[in-house]
This record gives sequence, C-alpha cells and structure tokens, in this order.
Amino acid sequence: MTASLRIERSGPGNVVARITLARPEVHNAFDASLIAELRTAFGKLAREGPTELRVVILAGDGRSFCAGADLGWMRASMILDTEANEQDAMTMADMFEAIDTCPVPVIARVHGAALGGGMGLCAVADLVIAESGTRFGFTETRLGILPSVISPFVIAKIGESHARALFPGGRRFDATRAARIGLVHEIVEGDEALDAALETAVADILASGPTATRAAKAIVREVRGLGHGSSKWHTARVIARQRTSEEAQEGFRAFDEKRRPAWAPDPLEDE
Repeated sequence: MTASLRIERSGPGNVVARITLARPEVHNAFDASLIAELRTAFGKLAREGPTELRVVILAGDGRSFCAGADLGWMRASMILDTEANEQDAMTMADMFEAIDTCPVPVIARVHGAALGGGMGLCAVADLVIAESGTRFGFTETRLGILPSVISPFVIAKIGESHARALFPGGRRFDATRAARIGLVHEIVEGDEALDAALETAVADILASGPTATRAAKAIVREVRGLGHGSSKWHTARVIARQRTSEEAQEGFRAFDEKRRPAWAPDPLEDE
C-alpha cells in the first residue's frame, strides 16, 4: 500500500497482481505522486519472472476508474516554465510506457469514468473490461490543453481516424462507442458482472503457458513497424524458440494425455 495505490497479490503462488488507484475523493485523478507510484510499481513487476507474475489487474477505488489529471496538480503546472513542464510530461510518458511494456497482460477494470489520462490507461492495457455506464472522453481540449502524452498509445489502439474525430472536440461518449473504436473489449452490466468477467479473463491467462503468454504479448509490439521480410524471419525465430521450450513440450504432452498442463491451476482448488 502506498499513498495513492493499493497493491495486492492473489492466485496460485500470488501470481496475480492487482493495482488499484486509491484516490477516490478525486475520482483517482493523476498527480505527481500517483504517476511516480504507478511507474515504480510497474517497474518492479517487470523484473518478476514468468512463474512469479502472470497477469496484472488495473482498477480504481470509488465511483470512477480514473478521471484524468488532478486539477490542483494541473494548476501548479501553469506556473512552471516550458522546460519544467516538459520534464513533468516526460515523467507521465514514462509511467504510461512502463504499463505499456509490462511483460504480462494488463487487464483494466473500468467503471464510472475514464477521462483524459484515464483514457491513456485504457490504451496501454491489453484487455479493457468496462461497466456499461462508464463515460469516456479525451476531455483535455475543454481545458485548453490537448491529449499529447497519451497520443502515441491511444493512436496505436484506436487508429488515426478515430483520434482525429475525438481529440479536438473533447466530447464524452459511452462504452458502446468506446468498444466500437477498439478502446474497450468487453462491456458488462453492473459491478458483479464486471468482477465475473475479470475472473474469467484471469482464468484464461492462467490456463495458458507462462512464457508463451509473455511472448504472445511481446510479438504484437515486436512486429509493429517491421517490413514483411523482417517480420517473417522474426516470427519464425520466435515460434521456433518457443516450440523447443520445455513449456511447449509439457503443453503438447498434456494435450495428448488429456490432462491439465503443469502450469494450469486446479479448478478444484478454488472450490
């Protein structure tokens, strides 16, 4: 537990990490402390091995997932010079990058509101499960600023066309539109359904090979921007390496023997 975050471990061997934004009084808005704590938390998680960490859940306390930047923190930035503002923005960019490059899948549990920087968190999550009443928006321009730092991550997620339509006007929109543009992957009704969908998503990951899961996430980033020839050779090398691993051998043995692979939790343990 830190001043702005709650970090909990669960699952077999504590391989599931849950990071909860814990500033409900300001709808989990970002300030310098929360940004630093998120970056540190994900930096530490990135150093854990495949058998130590399998999945990360990102959630928010209170009525909202994350309502963007804290107004007090933003007002303070107004008196900083350009150089200090650049450093401030770079710190936030480093935080988003730490989440984006987390070696295991990151699942965002989104409810209430995801605005401004909260949209950035959705963009760097691998799987976004949202409650149907959640409101979304790139609301920065309504304050005379812009969604700059989050833009590389958001555009990679929703594409240039949707970014051009949504960035300038700052209009809020619902979960249905968020899913249509690719920001949200699953919409559910109510908190109970949200937790149930989250549990199912975690179970899917835990049923998959620990190194295979990490490699499957990594390949998406690795082939981004590669030409056809480079991607062909890279993907061939990656699958060849994985096929010859002990994990793959165990996976195929388990399939042939009609049993759970060694890494998969026993469902009876949860009863």
